[in-house]
Amino acid sequence: MQTNKHKMAEESEESLIQQIVTKYIPYWPLFLLAIVVAVGIAFVYLRYTVPIYEATAVLIIKDEKKGNQDSKMMESLDLISSKKIVENEIEIIKSRTLMVNVAKSLFLYAPVTEMGKLHAISAYILSPLIIQCPNPDSLQEFEKIYLSYNKNNQTVLLNNKHRYPINQIVTTPYGILKFVPNKYYRNDDDDTAKKQLYFSLSNPKDIVQGLLDNLKAEPSSKLSSVIEMSYRDEVPRRAEDILNQLIIAYDVSTVNEKDKLARNTLSFVAERLGAVAHDLDSIEKKVQQYKSGQGAVDVGTQGQLFLQNVSANDQKLSEVNMQLSVLNQVQKFVTDQDNKGAIVPSTLGVSDPMLSQLLDKLYNSELEYERLKKTVGENNPTLVSITDEINKIKPNILQNIQSQQQSLNAAKQNLYSTNGNYNSMLQSVPQKERQLLDISREQATKSNIYAFLLQKKEESELSYASMVSDHMLVDNAQAGSKPVSPKKVLIYLIAVVACLGFSFAMIMIRESLTGKVLYRHEVESRTSIPIIGEIAFFKSKIPLVIESGKRSFVAEQFRKLRISLSFLGIDPSHRKILVTSSISGEGKSFIAANLAVSLSLTGKKVVLVDLDLNNPTLSKILNVNQNEGITDFLTGEKEPEEIIKRVKAHENLFFISAGGLPESPTELLANGKVKEIIEYLDNIFDVVIIDTSPIVLVTDGYLLTGLCDATLYVIRHKYTPKMLVKRIDENNQITPINNPAIIFNGVKMRGFFKNNYGYGYDYVYGNKQRDGKDKKSIKKY
Repeated sequence: MQTNKHKMAEESEESLIQQIVTKYIPYWPLFLLAIVVAVGIAFVYLRYTVPIYEATAVLIIKDEKKGNQDSKMMESLDLISSKKIVENEIEIIKSRTLMVNVAKSLFLYAPVTEMGKLHAISAYILSPLIIQCPNPDSLQEFEKIYLSYNKNNQTVLLNNKHRYPINQIVTTPYGILKFVPNKYYRNDDDDTAKKQLYFSLSNPKDIVQGLLDNLKAEPSSKLSSVIEMSYRDEVPRRAEDILNQLIIAYDVSTVNEKDKLARNTLSFVAERLGAVAHDLDSIEKKVQQYKSGQGAVDVGTQGQLFLQNVSANDQKLSEVNMQLSVLNQVQKFVTDQDNKGAIVPSTLGVSDPMLSQLLDKLYNSELEYERLKKTVGENNPTLVSITDEINKIKPNILQNIQSQQQSLNAAKQNLYSTNGNYNSMLQSVPQKERQLLDISREQATKSNIYAFLLQKKEESELSYASMVSDHMLVDNAQAGSKPVSPKKVLIYLIAVVACLGFSFAMIMIRESLTGKVLYRHEVESRTSIPIIGEIAFFKSKIPLVIESGKRSFVAEQFRKLRISLSFLGIDPSHRKILVTSSISGEGKSFIAANLAVSLSLTGKKVVLVDLDLNNPTLSKILNVNQNEGITDFLTGEKEPEEIIKRVKAHENLFFISAGGLPESPTELLANGKVKEIIEYLDNIFDVVIIDTSPIVLVTDGYLLTGLCDATLYVIRHKYTPKMLVKRIDENNQITPINNPAIIFNGVKMRGFFKNNYGYGYDYVYGNKQRDGKDKKSIKKY
């Protein structure tokens, strides 16, 4: 079962392919011409289209999440650097700010162009000069400023009016400019005078979008920190320069950002260090003055032991106070909304590692927020995500600070309680020593703060001195030797497909708009009546194509039709054939006459009756006088013997003409005498062929079809409307046609094959001369 289905599917597929091939193969010269035209168009397009080249470069971003981390030594020295995210760095690389810097650095705001025969080409490396502007942002737009360079005088002439020296800043009607020799220009190519050069001026901000459209930067994979950059331009060298300059601008921007952060940190630490040093110097002078003024130099054994205990207790109290101070500074930094991107206060002395981690995370997030805020909009998903992360970190930091403050305050109270015990012992210590001790406590506190600030200063200076880039250049920009656009193979393919598609569309539209029958399958799909014969179109002044001893392709088709009549049951006992059609002009009389001649050549007595009483044409085809005919019998004026005429050219062929045309043919056919004449002819002749009027126009055919054994329905190629073919079955349900069969008449050639017609079949028929020489005469239908 499955094998049968498979075979049926294959046969259906082969039939569809065969229909497509046979439908369009006659037009192969048109398709060949279309291919030639397509190749020509593609060649001209490729010949005069400016080729585009692509330069590529590769960067590695130091992203610790994706496996790129600095060495431990560099990481310990570079305490200021923030962590990078590849996706964010790509957005920075593609930012307008960096591209504006590139445009200004390469002077892309003043491109020089060379006039060509068909179109202008860039003179980026062909121009002897490049145009610079000290203040590009002030430039006004000028489309064309013609440029002429005099090598001998080292001057430049603008628009054949204004002459200026090179390598000097000059004031021109187009702005303040400077003309500088082009480093890419070759001096041996001394045809500058022959070149027609001009340059245009634009504001760098106006050309940035066009530059960014040609830039492409993306990670090599999702798990990689490698960024692949590419730039497309009509000049390979300019594409390389733009990529290289973009990498330089990106490197400068990252280094400047870290440099700014380091300078701010050093400035803050130096300011605080100066204030603490001043306080510490004042305390030391106070100690010196007190000891010299009060004579408090030596301390007794009891005083020494007391001082040791008090010093230890005060040191702990000082550490607690310092930790509380640090926590207060951190709390103020976190709650202050104006400190975004500022330096996070140090947590030195605070032993909680969780607080340090949260502060580092807050600092990195705020720094990343400030950096992205410069390049993307406020509604950017990445920026919103970082803001949410910051808002989640701050409450955790404040909660941690409050917990530590509670613990430190409890410890502080305990230390104060211990100090109270020591104060009771102070009464036994001399007043001078007690005052000296208070001063020493203040001195120790300031010394600790001073030492802390000195440490931070050294760390910041080390970070500033060890400033390294956050990325590494793997490959410099390099352009390929072959253009990436336009692609020759693709252009040729598109041109060929487009022209072939246009040719196919022309054929389809031309044939679909006709509304006429063009293919056999269109007849078979619209009616259930079988097709028993196909007659090719034969252009001849003689309507009778059947002659004794004459062999032709159309004659063979009528012979084949003659044999096919047996399919309809035409035999010695069933020999009446009616020939009709849908409308006039489909060739029913031509079919009837030639079929009658063909049957008569077999030795059968054939009578051809012209019952088309509206537009009889058989008399003209047979070249017979129609003064007396069937109408004379129907009106009772003549007997059958009087109206039957022998056709002189054919011994066994007899003909009954229509006679005079009546006023009411249908009423005349309905008087009952038609049946009488048909029965009379059936008894005398071997075959009776009746030609009647088209049944769509008049009802004569329906009156006669019941009196005949078979009905031949003629449909003409490129003439019969498809709608009428569909109506054959519809009309047949109401007024049936007796034993119908279709003859597809006038099948013309399609396309450019003269030996090909509607279905794509080739017909070749050879005539053999009587002299014995085989001379092939090939006729195409």
